[in-house]
Amino acid sequence: MIMDLQTVFKEHLEVIRALEERQVGEIERLIKKGAEIVRNGGTIFFCGNGGSAADSQHLAAELVGKYELERNALPAIALTVDTSTLTSIGNDYGFEDIFHRQLLGLGKAGDLLVAISTSGNSPNVLKAVQTARQMGIFTTGLTGMGGGQLAGMCDLAIVVPSNRTSRIQEAHIIIGHLMCQYIEEESSGGSAG
Repeated sequence: MIMDLQTVFKEHLEVIRALEERQVGEIERLIKKGAEIVRNGGTIFFCGNGGSAADSQHLAAELVGKYELERNALPAIALTVDTSTLTSIGNDYGFEDIFHRQLLGLGKAGDLLVAISTSGNSPNVLKAVQTARQMGIFTTGLTGMGGGQLAGMCDLAIVVPSNRTSRIQEAHIIIGHLMCQYIEEESSGGSAG
């Protein structure tokens, strides 16, 4: 076997434990902010590239569809999924503008942007955060590798304590699931079993 599975599992658990020890307050702040935004009629936007684009789509789907409980659909949009919009903006303006331009058309003050970048240095994600802040949209960065530029730009940054993209992405989806569960439970008045 090329890789040692026990080593992989051990590394994953160490990152998740460190995340809990160092960032639980920030995670609680994010999930409560997400619930407040939805309760007040705001929309949660997600953006990222590659695996973070897939995570954006996944988490938006959990809110619009359902996570674990039957309840009304919740307002969430992944800015990563409309190929016509992405390619037209990329072609006419540049790849750096693909998220920023969508926020200009869809976002409003009182919304939430969850900007996902494992390095914290993706130019299109950074530009989306700048735009969101100018519009009065609360910004949260999910990152790793020390946070990059993203950590210092957001209203709230959750920096996964790892330099491995795979471990960072695993932690990001756990954080996203915690947010979805909390928002869903508050929105439905129930608890997941």
